[in-house]
This record gives sequence, C-alpha cells and structure tokens, in this order.
Amino acid sequence: MSKPFSDTSVRLDFFVSHTLGLSRKDAKILITKGQISVNDTVTKKANHTVTQQDLVKYRDDLLAWPRDKYFVMNKPAGYVCATEDGQHPVVLDLIATHEQKDLRVVGRLDMDTTGLLLLTTDGQWLHRITSPKSDCFKQYRVWCADDITDEAIKQLEQGVQLKSEEHPTKPAKVVRVTSHEILLSISEGKYHQVKRMLAALGNKVVRLHRESIAEVALGDLEEGQYRELTDDEVALF
Repeated sequence: MSKPFSDTSVRLDFFVSHTLGLSRKDAKILITKGQISVNDTVTKKANHTVTQQDLVKYRDDLLAWPRDKYFVMNKPAGYVCATEDGQHPVVLDLIATHEQKDLRVVGRLDMDTTGLLLLTTDGQWLHRITSPKSDCFKQYRVWCADDITDEAIKQLEQGVQLKSEEHPTKPAKVVRVTSHEILLSISEGKYHQVKRMLAALGNKVVRLHRESIAEVALGDLEEGQYRELTDDEVALF
C-alpha cells in the first residue's frame, strides 16, 4: 500500500502536520487560527482537501509537497531489518532522525547478513521490488564452510529443491571466486533462501553479503553508511 503522499489528495491537517513536523492536533490549531492559506485564501477547515496543484502557505512560507525518499544502505551485521525492535538495534538507527519518518525497509536481510539494503517511503515502489512476480536479480557474495563443488554450482544454476517448498528455486547465476566463495544471483526472495539453498546441497553459509539489487550496487559506500538513490536508480523498478 502506498504512503498517503503517494495519493492524489490529502486532508489539509495531515499535509500541514507532515510538512511542518507537527502533531495532527497542533496542525489543526494552526488551521483554525487562520495561519494556513490554500491558493492565497485562508482556510480554517482541517478536513479541507489539497492536491499537488494547490499552493499551501503557513503565514507567507510556501509548504512544499513532500517527495518520497529512496535510500540505499550498506547494512552492518548486528542490525535488524525493522523500524523497531525491543532487543536489538534496527537499521533505522543508522538513518538521520529527520529522515526516518515513514521509511520502510524493502525486503529483509538477516541480522548477521551484511550489504545492500533499500529503504523508501514509497509503498508502490517497494511492492514492485518485493512482489513474487518481480524478476529482479539480487547478487550475494557467499562464503561456505566446505568446498563448493562443481556439482553444487550446477545444481544452483538449475534450481534447488528446498525443504517445505513445492517447487525448486528458479535458476541462479553463479560465479566461483575461491573454493569456499561464490557470487550468487537469485531472482526470488524466499525466507533465508541463500542459506537454505546451500544447506540443501550439504554445505553451510558462514558469511553472507548482498552486493547489488538489479543495477543498484554499493559502490564505495562504507558499512553503516547510506545515500539517496539517483532518479535513474529509482526508475529501474
């Protein structure tokens, strides 16, 4: 589901509360006191509807319609992919406080998995990436406890039957790096999929790092850092 500012219209009190960082109650107070105008006309009704075509002002300051946010992060180990957690630090703790509002994590990485993570306020964009219908490839660097045999690589490329799954995984792309390390690209997002794929082949993943999603890559982004996606990167999905 999209966040409200992806809609074509919103209530005036909602718009004011988000653009000025106020509670809905305080936003309503400003409106009823006549401090908000819409298209140069003072509007005292909190339920008045505004769209992106309307010019909304607080006193003489124009309030800009908020844009959706799109971030890529290099997630460190030890952080949970959630907005809050009672026991562990969450990835939103790494985002500047003023940027956190309405952010959602696109997919999940295990707490001990590192690497590329997307975050956004755009619900439709999030759904396009995480939908089972998406054929978006995600590349992981995988380190295993035992040698990764040629037969195992062939099986990964053909599809692996996972326990409790009706169908094998979709064919993966595999590049051998060393006897214990591969680059694995998959187009699905099943629960613990990479670890389960290697376990089904008699091996164990000891370290896992996501390097890219589609053409969005970490580049020189340091662990724990994040940046905004470019317009071209957003348009990939």
